[in-house]
Amino acid sequence: MATRRSTTRLTGEADAQQPAFAPPPSLQPLAARMRPRSLDELVGHTNLVGPRGTLRRAIDGGHLGSLLLWGPPGTGKTSLARVLADAADARLVTISAVMSGVAEVRTIVAESKERLALNGLRTLLFIDEIHRFNKAQQDALLPHVEDGTVTLVGATTENPYFEVNSALLSRLRVFRLEPLSDEQIGLVIRRALEDPERGLAGGMGPTGGVALGDAPFEHLVGLAAGDARQALNVLESAVSIADSDGIRDADGRVSPGLGEVEAAAQQRALAYDRAGDGHYDTVSAFIKSVRGNDPDAALYWLAAMIAAGEDPRFIARRLIILASEDVGLADPRALEIAVAAAQALDWVGLPEAQYALAQATVMLAVTTKSNSVGRAYFAAMDDVLANGSLPVPAHLRSSGFGRKSYRYPHDYVGDDVEQQYLPDKLGGRRYYFPGELGAEARIGERLERLLAGRAVPAKRKSVAHESPNGNPMSTGSEAMKRRRTKLSEIAAEERRDATTE
Repeated sequence: MATRRSTTRLTGEADAQQPAFAPPPSLQPLAARMRPRSLDELVGHTNLVGPRGTLRRAIDGGHLGSLLLWGPPGTGKTSLARVLADAADARLVTISAVMSGVAEVRTIVAESKERLALNGLRTLLFIDEIHRFNKAQQDALLPHVEDGTVTLVGATTENPYFEVNSALLSRLRVFRLEPLSDEQIGLVIRRALEDPERGLAGGMGPTGGVALGDAPFEHLVGLAAGDARQALNVLESAVSIADSDGIRDADGRVSPGLGEVEAAAQQRALAYDRAGDGHYDTVSAFIKSVRGNDPDAALYWLAAMIAAGEDPRFIARRLIILASEDVGLADPRALEIAVAAAQALDWVGLPEAQYALAQATVMLAVTTKSNSVGRAYFAAMDDVLANGSLPVPAHLRSSGFGRKSYRYPHDYVGDDVEQQYLPDKLGGRRYYFPGELGAEARIGERLERLLAGRAVPAKRKSVAHESPNGNPMSTGSEAMKRRRTKLSEIAAEERRDATTE
């Protein structure tokens, strides 16, 4: 399988192997030309590379360990790896996990050992999309990362705790890179507009330079959504469109407006990946907005998921879970409405089912909340797991002499009677404590009345002459017993007849 590897000495090694082909700067995209060349040029991530940043202090101390950079696209993972290699005076070798395999890793390790032995030069191996390496490929890195033959810097957009095997992960420090702020994106754009060497202000830009007004500038920042690469790509395209249409200001500078920026972007790139962190983060925001009684935020995150192509059945399932987990018996209608929304989705599908999903979302967000049922259930589950299968009290069993002591609640005033229903070991234990809001307030009042009634001697109901006395199910059970006895007698008679023939 053909592979690609770029090996670059960032501090001026004479025999540095150059990539097989590198486009001239004038043909490189603006985003590639504007990559930061030092830690000081890197925008954002002050906690890592700022004056007191973790990685800067490690480099200043002469030690850069293997690490993994985790963050969404356009946050500077590749750029950070490059400037780290430069700052650490290391040879940078870059491969992509999409196109490389174990054989290439072994070749790189052999070269790294030779380089370290002959020149004392460390190798920083940067693996982009490292989560795409399978287990065997990741395992091949383990001994060489552990003994320091290579300093591994991996980059991933996926959650490494799910996608990178634990053995390799234990040898790496994981650093989370957050999307750039609007202010930081603005700084990246201004640099590109003003840089005469690599940006649009010199020979690589249009004749006369570029001027970007406040409105298109702010719109471009918003469109980027924290992605520096996206911002520079849209800027480059907008400038090209304006240049080809002859849109210039009074000073002769190419001046893309809102229309050109919109045309270049086509539409906002939603920061959402159904299999990645965008998915989990957005769903988390949706759930927490509903739980937090904020219908506006809940609707926004619902719309974000729908617009990004999320499976609407997944959303419907989340609504059903929310109805039970966070609303519960405070408003028993919640589960009905959530299930109805899921059924509506099955019947009519999108886009019409958006109304039903939105209705259920708003209802769950604004209604009374309680997690009492869930807490009660898992408290009971804790006892089950701690005590195992405890015996059923004799009076609750379906057979045996002890069941005769069972007291049928409907025989007593109030249709309730003091009686133990839990196993003997757990007698008196309470799990469910109703909340004080919504329907649970009424449930709590009823349970208090029942407890008070059980504190006084039970009174049996007076039985009307025309009414049967006792448990109707027991009556039914006796009739079924007589029927089974008759059937058994018939079967026995048939067997005798068959024997005598």
